[in-house]
Amino acid sequence: MIESSSRGRYFDEFEIGQEFNSPGRTVTEADVVAFAALSGDYNQLHTDAEFAKTTPFGARIAHGLLGLAIASGLGGRVGFIEGTALAFMGLEWKFAKPIFLGDTVSLKAKVARKKPLGDQAGIVVFQAALVNQKGETTQRGEWTVLVARKGQ
Repeated sequence: MIESSSRGRYFDEFEIGQEFNSPGRTVTEADVVAFAALSGDYNQLHTDAEFAKTTPFGARIAHGLLGLAIASGLGGRVGFIEGTALAFMGLEWKFAKPIFLGDTVSLKAKVARKKPLGDQAGIVVFQAALVNQKGETTQRGEWTVLVARKGQ
C-alpha cells in the first residue's frame, strides 16, 4: 500500500512493507548558500562554479548533508510520524549520486522492521531513499525512530 499523506501514525498503525512518498522539492542556489553559512562548509565543490567545472561532476553540487536534511524535511511534509515520533534514534546513510542545483528530489520511505518496547512506544526502522527527477537514488539508508503507541 502506497500512501502519500498519513499524518501522525502510531507504532501499531505501521505495517512492514508500508510505503510513504513525499512531494518533490527543487534544490536551489539559496539552499546551498544557506547551508554553507549554517554549517560553515564552504567547500569549493559547493560554492565555486569555476572550480566545480574541473571536477568529475562538471558543476557545483549540493552538500551531502544538505541532501540528508532535505530528506528529513520531506519526511516531515508527509507527516507519517508527526506528533507520534518520540526520538530519532539513529541512521545509516549512503551518498550514492550527487545532487545538482536545480534537481528536484523526493523521499520514498518504507517500513522495514518494527519492535514494540512495552505499552508506551516501539521502534520503527524505515528504509529511506532520496530520489531525483530522473528516478535515480541519490541517497539512501535506514532511519530508526522511537514512535508512541496509541493512547500514550
